[in-house]
Amino acid sequence: MKDYDMQKELGRIEQVIAKGPYRDDWESLSAYEVPGWYKRLRFGIFIHYGLFSVPAYDTEWYPRMMYVKDSKAYEHHIKTYGEHTRFGLKDFIPMFKAEKFDAVRWVSVFKAAGAQYVIPVAEHHDGFQMYGSDLSSYNAVDMGPHRDILGEIRENAEKEGLIFGASSHRMEHYFFLGEGRDFDSDIKGDFKRGDMYWPSVKGPKDFDACEGECSPGDEFMFDWLVRTCELIDKYRPKILYFDWWIQRVELKPYLKKLIAYYYNRADEWGQQAVINYKHDAIPFGIAVPDVERGQFSSAKPYRWQSDTAMCFNSWCHTVNNRYKEAKDILCDLIDIVSKNGTMLLNIGPKADGTFTGEETDILAAIGSWISRNREALFDSYPYRIYGEGPTEVTEGGFSDGKVKEFTSGDFRFLAGNGCIYVIALRPDRDGEYRVLNFAKKQGAFNTAIKSVSRPGYEDKVAFDHTAEGLIIRCSTDDDMPVVFRIETE
Repeated sequence: MKDYDMQKELGRIEQVIAKGPYRDDWESLSAYEVPGWYKRLRFGIFIHYGLFSVPAYDTEWYPRMMYVKDSKAYEHHIKTYGEHTRFGLKDFIPMFKAEKFDAVRWVSVFKAAGAQYVIPVAEHHDGFQMYGSDLSSYNAVDMGPHRDILGEIRENAEKEGLIFGASSHRMEHYFFLGEGRDFDSDIKGDFKRGDMYWPSVKGPKDFDACEGECSPGDEFMFDWLVRTCELIDKYRPKILYFDWWIQRVELKPYLKKLIAYYYNRADEWGQQAVINYKHDAIPFGIAVPDVERGQFSSAKPYRWQSDTAMCFNSWCHTVNNRYKEAKDILCDLIDIVSKNGTMLLNIGPKADGTFTGEETDILAAIGSWISRNREALFDSYPYRIYGEGPTEVTEGGFSDGKVKEFTSGDFRFLAGNGCIYVIALRPDRDGEYRVLNFAKKQGAFNTAIKSVSRPGYEDKVAFDHTAEGLIIRCSTDDDMPVVFRIETE
């Protein structure tokens, strides 16, 4: 445990708030505007890498579920590692060596995939920090890998022109390990601030509740505030992503201080900052809303983000991960961008710091498609309507467990470079596409079409512009979305 003067740190935070343009109240924070650079983002990489990567079993919630009696993780833990009194979560730390972790290679792979920004999880619910901290010894610099994982990613991401962000899941730590107090385990005992197992409070029945049982006390929330400000000061992330549980009513005074501190620091450093949040934890307009494992059914007039994973079953590496196909991820990416959003796609590296073959192949396929169609996706903005087609997209989060059966009649529209981009989410077997919203002299579209082409291809594409629709004839040799560039007279 490291000693620090809590009151001194809190006083410093108050000084930063007092000197900056933002006060710690919602009215003042409502003056915030989403920066222009964020409005140009389309695709980023999320990283879940930590102690949970070592057992590589079940999900990233293994550190909690290993202490939940009768769960499959609990049974697996006893069978594989022994009783919890002899081998607990902390005993994974020496096993987490990250011996093949290479931030240069990671960033190279992300950039080749077309990513514009990267957001590693700085601290997950388990309380192990992936960066050097003055507040706790339970971090990747002092223990385990003995490397500043977060810092190395930041250095190389910024060197390669990627925007760096950081994700904090610290708030959920309040209850995350609490089930270990129900039986003889290494979590039975008294712990102090700075210990990884502190406070290990019994969790709530309703994780999404904004108030009620499992109410965090001031000491924990002071610690949350100081930890998050340390993360901001040490790594200066341009994006700060929060997972859920910051919606707790008890946290709101501290959350206001944190937002004011972050925005004032960014102003002091001459950079613009963005916060991602879920649910309604922050009043609308003060930060950028995020939809976990889902998207919206219609276009939005505001910027938003969808965070999703390459796997259906887990955010971290497990030996039983079920991977999505690159074409399906691309369809979701295109749909999100057409609706004024950006996608944050998660990767879960192995404990040694390498990627699985499936992850590498998925990123390579996405990167290949983006490199050919970059102008349509990255150098454009949403069209006046997002698209058309028979396939419905479910509104809201946790809807990506079922693959959407898009057809060649599902189109998404974007505009830029003086053109309209029509993207067929699936190629047509017969090579014929009928775009109803661009019917000649129908609806609001009433102009002559000069040409139809495909980005990256020299030949023009055959088309007929009729009263029934824009009919495009073009054969393709893969199963990826097909982009058409429409030039008008």
